[in-house]
Amino acid sequence: MSVSLVARQEGVAASLLFQWRKLERQGALTAVSAGEAVVPASELAAARAEIAKLQRVLGKKTLENEILKEAVEYAAEKKWIARSPLLDGDGQ
Repeated sequence: MSVSLVARQEGVAASLLFQWRKLERQGALTAVSAGEAVVPASELAAARAEIAKLQRVLGKKTLENEILKEAVEYAAEKKWIARSPLLDGDGQ
């Protein structure tokens, strides 16, 4: 089946199909010559959404950690706790 036949069947100019094919090949060569992996746009969008979600969670946990550190320091100053609590049981 020729490109011209497909173009006629789909009601598209054959020159347009040839142009699209040329652009597609150039894009593929550009991606390959850049040495980067080519992934579908949907996969890229999903990965970016996951990264944004994880960054929000990290920011929230970092803020919670800072608040807890300040609370421990404040409690130690007020002598509400005798010493800073240990994170692990090794006495360090």
